[in-house]
Amino acid sequence: MTTIRVLIADDQMMVRQGFTVLLNAEPGIEVVGQAVDGLDALDKVAELAPDVVLMDVRMPRLGGIEATRRLTEPAGATVKVLVLTTFDLDEYVYEALRAGASGFLLKDASAAELAQAVRVVAAGDALLAPNVTKRLIAEFSRVTSTPRTPLKDRVGTLTERETEVLSLIAQGLSNGEIAERLVVAEQTVKSHVGRILVKLGLRDRTQAAVFAYETGLIRPSGY
Repeated sequence: MTTIRVLIADDQMMVRQGFTVLLNAEPGIEVVGQAVDGLDALDKVAELAPDVVLMDVRMPRLGGIEATRRLTEPAGATVKVLVLTTFDLDEYVYEALRAGASGFLLKDASAAELAQAVRVVAAGDALLAPNVTKRLIAEFSRVTSTPRTPLKDRVGTLTERETEVLSLIAQGLSNGEIAERLVVAEQTVKSHVGRILVKLGLRDRTQAAVFAYETGLIRPSGY
């Protein structure tokens, strides 16, 4: 089993050290470095090539949102960003998801939750399962203006079934749950998800969920 390499970026030493101890105790996970702010995180990612970065939102010099954007925007970028936050309804976390983060985690998460989050993100999935993530996306898409026309036009490239799958992704359903809902094979759902991401030019399920809200395909009032 390939070891998942993790970088922890947080300006609080106790958070960095605590998460390092917890993750290093987990099989298949190794903390390869720590960063004290966003700029340090950029340098450490270039130097250490981690698979996952645990990124605090509020840090001096360069915050987690801009650092996330710089890490995930370049073509061919493979590092995954998991945002750390103290509050479950944090507008900055929503912005981080838009910037390219694959999910977020509360700082009071248990060791098991932390390790599972790292594994999920490292595997290329978005951390959308927790109800708090759905609340966050719903809350902060609520304050966006009317659906942006260029984005809304892109929905028209999807088939009816792909649009249906996209709406279920935005509601936080896993591939297995979507397959059960639509009475199809899970592999069929995976194929739909792959085509959705390609057609919309999105990198993962988190961006797909945000896209669904921003285009008005899903209305937050449903929660």
